[in-house]
Amino acid sequence: MTVTETIDAFHFGVFHVLQPKGRGHRSGMDAMLLASMVEAKGAIRVADLGAGAGAAGMGVAARLADAEVWLVEKMPEMADYCRRSVALAENAAIADRLTVIEADVTLKGRARVAAGLPDDHFDHVIMNPPFNNASDRKTPDALKSEAHAMHEGLFEAWIRTAGAILKPGGQVSLIARPESIAEIIDACGKRFGGLEITFLHPRQGDAAIRLLVSAVKGSRARLTIRSPIFMHEGESHRFLPDVDDLNNGRRAYGRIVRKQQPS
Repeated sequence: MTVTETIDAFHFGVFHVLQPKGRGHRSGMDAMLLASMVEAKGAIRVADLGAGAGAAGMGVAARLADAEVWLVEKMPEMADYCRRSVALAENAAIADRLTVIEADVTLKGRARVAAGLPDDHFDHVIMNPPFNNASDRKTPDALKSEAHAMHEGLFEAWIRTAGAILKPGGQVSLIARPESIAEIIDACGKRFGGLEITFLHPRQGDAAIRLLVSAVKGSRARLTIRSPIFMHEGESHRFLPDVDDLNNGRRAYGRIVRKQQPS
């Protein structure tokens, strides 16, 4: 019998995600690092744009007991995985704080509102947009292609939506490849300020493979380049303790710059 999907444990079994096997995008450390970027005391409303099977948003809900999370996914098959993940018995403790919305992140205006993403509604938006250039080698896997292929104007469209649905002073956080840094900064434009950028390296001396970006709606604060994060020490493949804590929901990767209210 061929196994077509798996149930994967995250945060040492605090929650589980149902994912396709051998095709599509499978969530892992990127999703958990993204989830770690949400820091809050008390109630918070979070939108996970392009949620896939729901790992990042569920990671937020698992770590923050007062977080309500909207899992927004365009592809019907992945949205179904998301709904089925939420419904797993292992996720009963967080399920009532999760809402799945099947919608295109790039919708505008009334169409976006009608899809369930109203203006000025969320405290925090997280996203892990597709990161491969559309000209890269194509994959026959349609699910993976849709999840990974970047198209012109993608960051502009996703960050525009984040700016629309966030409350004034709300935070957007994303994980991407380093080569996307110029597009991300440009897309934030006048919508977001106080950008904090962190480069993630496998080891000291290695080139960065990811960047973490956060910004605040309406802020006029300047960009900050934070200290880099190194995943491993020497030739070891074990995560360094701080990275392991982020990956497993034991701590948040919060902002260092005080949020500035919009003018």
